[in-house]
This record gives sequence, structure tokens and C-alpha cells, in this order.
Amino acid sequence: MSLNNLVKRLQDVMRNDAGINGDAQRIEQIVWILFLKIYDAKEQEWELISDDYHSILPDFLRWENWAKDNKDGKAMTGDELLNFVNNDLFPALKNLPISTETPMNQRIIRAAFEDNNNYMKNGILLRQVINIIDEINFEQYQERHTFGDIYENILKSLQSAGNAGEFYTPRALTDFMVKMIAPKLGERIADFACGTGGFLTSALKVLEKQIQSVSDRTLFNNSVYGIEKKALPHLLCITNLLLHDIDNPNVHHDNALEKPVKDYTENDKFDVILMNPPYGGSEIEQIKTNFPSALRSSETADLFMLVIMYRLKKNGRVAIVLPDGFLFGTDNAKVAIKQKLMTEMNLHTVIRLPHSVFAPYTSITITFSFLITQNQPKRPGSTAWICQKATKTSRKLSQ
Repeated sequence: MSLNNLVKRLQDVMRNDAGINGDAQRIEQIVWILFLKIYDAKEQEWELISDDYHSILPDFLRWENWAKDNKDGKAMTGDELLNFVNNDLFPALKNLPISTETPMNQRIIRAAFEDNNNYMKNGILLRQVINIIDEINFEQYQERHTFGDIYENILKSLQSAGNAGEFYTPRALTDFMVKMIAPKLGERIADFACGTGGFLTSALKVLEKQIQSVSDRTLFNNSVYGIEKKALPHLLCITNLLLHDIDNPNVHHDNALEKPVKDYTENDKFDVILMNPPYGGSEIEQIKTNFPSALRSSETADLFMLVIMYRLKKNGRVAIVLPDGFLFGTDNAKVAIKQKLMTEMNLHTVIRLPHSVFAPYTSITITFSFLITQNQPKRPGSTAWICQKATKTSRKLSQ
């Protein structure tokens, strides 16, 4: 099929449905259907590779048994399809039986649908949307690769989708940060507020070039870890990782700030952390108690900086996007966090980005910092580089 006009075709159909209100709902509607289509293609691969693979989905929920239109007049449509999706499909997916023994590639279905919804109210239009998405052949590498570019454009459209823009970091920025950190195959890479998965997929593009054997492919498949609090970006991220050939998307629908930092073990730590944490928000008192009293900032971005410091392995590397307020804020908690940062970690580079990087979502001036190595204080007399991209100037900051 021609993928170039796929998004436009979907938009043209969904524009006529009274249940779709705005770009964010349109994207969510497209992506839950897309997720199930991609997951079906993945299951077919897993069944070919392993005789022991058994789908977690009952037969009546598998794509070919409810979504596929064989053009024989038997495909569900209209009220029948709408009733099935609302009363059978979604309730069943939200309540799939899982346990600690359930593989990650099966647990992701329930997690993906926990807080997502079907917004369409017209079953005939819903059938048309499903049929358009079903035209994509994910079994063909070239078509899957081409669709990956289209999916990236769908994610980019979040920038103009109201508040949903906070979940998307421009790929030029994620690619640059990953290039500077230079992840290696075998390292564990994390993003604790992963949004649509931009940092993780940028890292995967670098790691994929390092694959030379079957064992390398296994390392690649288990390289990245994410946490995302909101339902829509969580679903977008899982779908994004499936499109990048990750069979076990280790992305959790959770709040990374909810675990007390004193409870972290070595298994909770990572070699590389890449993040653009939420900024401008605040946390409830219960969340703050998960951190040492002197470090209990009311700002979300500050608390994520603490999580990074507690979850980075010795000699690990970090690249993080931060607002100017973190560098220049003077309240007690913020100052204490920066003191911890400067004494326990090696601050290598601060790059100040122009306002337009995150436009139109925010007018906040963003500061982008590289933090390298943990538990190795900066040597006396060493320097950190501070660069201001807008003026192409840089200077050294003595420690």
C-alpha cells in the first residue's frame, strides 16, 4: 500500500466522528488500533520462532478474528463492531490475567489499555479506520521501516496537540544527546519519564549498528527501560519500541517518584540515563517523603534529578534537559540538591538551548546538562564547559 497518505486518510474519516475531540484523542484512537495490529504481526513472528509460544489473548480477541476484513461481508461493522469494542475488547484487555511469571511481551497489553479508551461513536467509521490500518504489512521490513518514519511524524504532531506536547522531545535533540553519551551494547539505558520513547529509540538506533551476533541481538532487545505516568504517552512509547524491533518493551505505566530512594538496590541502577523530565509541576507531600528531608523540593524536575542521582551506576553517564530554574533557583531544597550534584557527580557540560527548541509547546528557556560519572567527585581545579548555542559561545566554569 502507499503509506504516504495514510495519516490523511485516517484524519478524513475520523473528522466525521462525533466522539473525536481534538488531536490528542485522534492520536490515541489511531495508536490503540495500530498497537493491536503491530502486536498481531509480532505474535505471528514469535509463533514461528518458538513452538512454546502461546498467546495471552483469547482467540476471539486476536486481530484476525475481529478486526480483519476478508471482504466476504462477514466483518463486524456499525453497532455490532462498536458494541464489541466497548463491551468485549476493552474490558477484556484491561483485565487480562497476569502474574509475576507473565512475560513482558504479554504484560504490555494490559498495561497499554489500563487507562486508554475508544472515543469513536460511529461503528461504520471505526470499521473504515481499522481497514486503513490493516492495509499496513508489518511483515515486510521496508514497509515497517517506512511506517516508522510516518509514526515519528504522528508523534511530532503531539507538539501542537495542547498539553500532550509535553510528552515529545524533538528528535534532533534526543539524537544529539545520545550521540554525546555514546551508549554501548550491553549497557542498561533508562528514562524515568519516557513520554513517547524518543530517548530510548534514539539510543536503540545507535545500539543497532553495534549488533554482530545473535547474542548481541538479545542484549539489544533488553537494553532499554522506561517509566511513564500518563496513559497516552505510555501506549505511544510501547508501540514505538515494537516498531523498533524490541520484542519485550520494558516500559512501565507508573510514577518513578513513588518509590523511596532508600529502597533502591544495585539492580535498580543504570549505566546510562537520558531524560527530559516534566517541569513546572509540583508533587504532593506523600511523594516528597520518599526523599531525604533536606532535599524535598516541591518541584517535579528537582525530584527527578534526585532519582537520577540515586539510580545511576558508578561511572554511569547522564544527559538531561532542565529548565533554567534548576541552575539559578535559590530555595533551600534546590541548593541542597545542587550541592549533592556537585560533590557526588562530575558535571561535565551545560548547554543552554534557544527558546525555539520546544516551541510551540513552551516558552520556557530550557537548559540542557550533561552529568557524567557518579560517586567520583570532580577533581580540584577541573572545569565544566558552559555553552550557549544561540550565540555559539562557550566558557569554562571552575569547580
